[in-house]
Amino acid sequence: MKKYNVAVVGATGMVGSKFLEVLTEKNLPVENYYLFASSKSAGKEIDFMGKKHVVIELTEENVKKQPVDIALFSAGGGTSAKFAPVFAAHGAVVIDNSSQWRMDKNVPLVVPEVNPQDIAWHNGIIANPNCSTIQAMVALKPLYDKYGIKRIVYSTYQAVSGAGVAGYNDLLEGLKAFVAGKEYKTQKFPYQIANNCLPHIDVFSDGGYTKEEIKMMNETKKILGDNSIKVTATTVRVPVLNSHSESINVEFNSPCTLEGIYEAFRGQKGLVIMDDVANNVYPMPILATGHDEVYVGRIRLDDTVESGCNIWCVADNIRKGAASNAVQIAEYMINEAPQLIHGAK
Repeated sequence: MKKYNVAVVGATGMVGSKFLEVLTEKNLPVENYYLFASSKSAGKEIDFMGKKHVVIELTEENVKKQPVDIALFSAGGGTSAKFAPVFAAHGAVVIDNSSQWRMDKNVPLVVPEVNPQDIAWHNGIIANPNCSTIQAMVALKPLYDKYGIKRIVYSTYQAVSGAGVAGYNDLLEGLKAFVAGKEYKTQKFPYQIANNCLPHIDVFSDGGYTKEEIKMMNETKKILGDNSIKVTATTVRVPVLNSHSESINVEFNSPCTLEGIYEAFRGQKGLVIMDDVANNVYPMPILATGHDEVYVGRIRLDDTVESGCNIWCVADNIRKGAASNAVQIAEYMINEAPQLIHGAK
């Protein structure tokens, strides 16, 4: 079996570290791993896959030195804008976790369980969707295929890990301060997140929606390949360490039944039904954390529309919502379409 050379860009960050964890679990046919980060992390040693790897400073010269086939990026939009084309120009397929390339018409936006066929038209860069969009797509794709979707209303309850280490610390340190009766000045959020909810993820647009909400609205249409779907969203940061939860209201184009919805869900790869309300069984962040599956529950028809339903959807935002989805794209290309790895222009 052919072996590949894989780069991890942003290897010392929260998602970068999760890349390494997921790659260890997958044990893909990789000859060499190259771990890149900024100058402040360059030279650091990371124990990974049974050996010590020295972190390489991310510079154009250093990129050119390494024979990379696949590059997993989680280093921010500005870094992706500058360095993804450099990797692609030197023969690598970049799978980028930032928002930089998601809505570029020449870049596929991929969830492997939903639209793997879009990988085929990459030009050296593949975009990983927003974390909250990824889990919603795994749940909605089988319903879209079966009934067609007219309208989606997203209400999200997003964990602080989605805001990186600073967001994580704001909750932990904020709770400590609250218990001690002290003040804590937040590093990431505009207000305390401990014992609070913030209807504010990313910056506000002129229309009053946040960038996070706009991402979900636009990415849903691109991934499903249907601009006719009406999508609206409200995204909220909640005092949960990890795993995002979503209430999703869906209106269909054709008549649905509850059993038909369950049947569609049962056939969807990567989706787990957790729905037994008589015994208080439903998805929760503490159950999803550490897993790659998307969990759905509280499945019920919406009798306020001609055909529709409500579902509750939970997934680990750092694994499935970021690192695992990107690694799954790489895994798909290696196992199902190796010709696409060296097909970059």
